[in-house]
Amino acid sequence: FGVASTVCSQWLAGATAAGLAGVGGIAAAGAGSGLAIASRVGPTELPQTVAGFHSLVGAAAVATAVGEFLHLAPLGLLTPVSIGAIVAATYLGAITTTGSLVAFGKLNGALGSAPVSLPKRNLVNALLSAVSLWAAARMMRSPTLAVGRAALAACTAASLFVGAHATLAIGGADVPVVITCLNSASGWALCAEGFMLSSTLLTTVGALIGFSGALLTQDMCVAMNRDIGSVLFKPLKTNEGGSCEVKSYAPHTETSADALAERLLSAKSVVVVPGYGLAVAKAQYAVAEIASKLRARGVKAQFAIHPVAGRMPGQLNVLLAEAGVPYDIVLEMEEINDELPETDVVLVIGASDTVNSDAEDDPGSAIAGMPVIRVWEAGNVCVLKRSMGSVGYAGCDNPVFYNENTDMLLGDAKASCDALNAALA
Repeated sequence: FGVASTVCSQWLAGATAAGLAGVGGIAAAGAGSGLAIASRVGPTELPQTVAGFHSLVGAAAVATAVGEFLHLAPLGLLTPVSIGAIVAATYLGAITTTGSLVAFGKLNGALGSAPVSLPKRNLVNALLSAVSLWAAARMMRSPTLAVGRAALAACTAASLFVGAHATLAIGGADVPVVITCLNSASGWALCAEGFMLSSTLLTTVGALIGFSGALLTQDMCVAMNRDIGSVLFKPLKTNEGGSCEVKSYAPHTETSADALAERLLSAKSVVVVPGYGLAVAKAQYAVAEIASKLRARGVKAQFAIHPVAGRMPGQLNVLLAEAGVPYDIVLEMEEINDELPETDVVLVIGASDTVNSDAEDDPGSAIAGMPVIRVWEAGNVCVLKRSMGSVGYAGCDNPVFYNENTDMLLGDAKASCDALNAALA
């Protein structure tokens, strides 16, 4: 849409063939770069890739705002509306740029997932955000090139810091929410660009992205029993609550692929709960084959997807659809929880936080209050997990793994599913 808007606006403004060719060349180079990056991205890298691309949207908004200012200021064409749009695009674009880069680092493992911030972070961010209001007021009062440069530079620097600082302070299971929030911010930055360039297309598309990102953020917050205010602004607590304490549990029980296969074949109903570990292991085809074999033997096999399973909304749904799992046997958390007490076996593959009973039982847990899939209510729980030393993205161990009705099949999820398939043959 941005490319189409640029080409159309230049054509309507009477751009020369050489100018349009230049735009076309830049667009081709960008398309080639995007295609090259996307072709190397697998399903597990999709969340951080989305965050990385969001940073480019933010950077483009800042560059466009600065360019428009440098174009209008010498001509004396700055108006209160154009100044407001320029400052808004700069503020939202800069926050999106650094916020998305930090989110990329957290999801990619380059940065730790634990929250990091300065003392009184909300006050610091509020004061720095106020610089944007000062910049707009200063430019409106004196719309000259010299004054505008200084004000816009201050706005850009302050906003870049706010984006990085605000995102660094968000950790654990809240990080996926930040992606959708930044998606919304990128839309509003695009909308501000539309006002700035008098482009109805950019304004409309930006509003669509902004609203859809906001709605998706709200849906994720509801799924985690959180509100966006607590995610973005809740002060960090170092010594009270919100932590994952090291607890002592009874020894876990391990099983084998052959024993698990026998249990699945003797069951009347099986529910498979996939998590991010399944995506990492690329085990979606193997688990789809397991479900197909069970259904062929008369076993009622279904899948249960938590709203925030994986690190991006819908990531697990896409993987299962790619593997050919019928849509009608993929159920949401609200649909499956009532069936679990009557379920014989639940097969958990690479999930932890979304099936953690501490969310309901431990008020001091970092995921306290988050709705989860109550797998522990089933007759038997079988968990495919790489090792007992690994924890979920929130950093919490899972007491379900140590219950009497839980058996652990340790190892790579793909290898375990392949072995299970062989045993079911």
